[in-house]
Amino acid sequence: MPPMKAVLQLSVLEERIRKKAFVTVSRCQGVASIAFDKTGKMTVVGEIDVPVIVMKLRKLCNTEIVSVEVVKPPEKKPEEKKPEEKKPEAKPAAPAKPEIVAWPVQMSNPYQYNPAYANYCYQPYGTSRVAVDEPGCVIM
Repeated sequence: MPPMKAVLQLSVLEERIRKKAFVTVSRCQGVASIAFDKTGKMTVVGEIDVPVIVMKLRKLCNTEIVSVEVVKPPEKKPEEKKPEEKKPEAKPAAPAKPEIVAWPVQMSNPYQYNPAYANYCYQPYGTSRVAVDEPGCVIM
């Protein structure tokens, strides 16, 4: 998604709501910069999804889209190539000694499923069920 510049008109009457709007927009993904005018216009620049930002701001205050533009990246001037200077070759350094680790390398994940804590209500496979059709059980 190319960088975009969105100008939004907010009806903000209190400083508290203005700060909440600023924080709400700053938490959105892809926002590069935010500017607020005294007239209530908020300018948001970045790789943003404008409808998502407007939807979040409408929970706080009345929000209208004034304009949305695609921002062109600044043109880079070609750099002049400088002649490379030859550097004297460095002698290879001695190989580094391996570090000795005192604790176990493999650590267990504390959030891993532990069957010791399972009770009769816990079912690890919620989509499975048992149906009895014949003298044996069939797992579906």
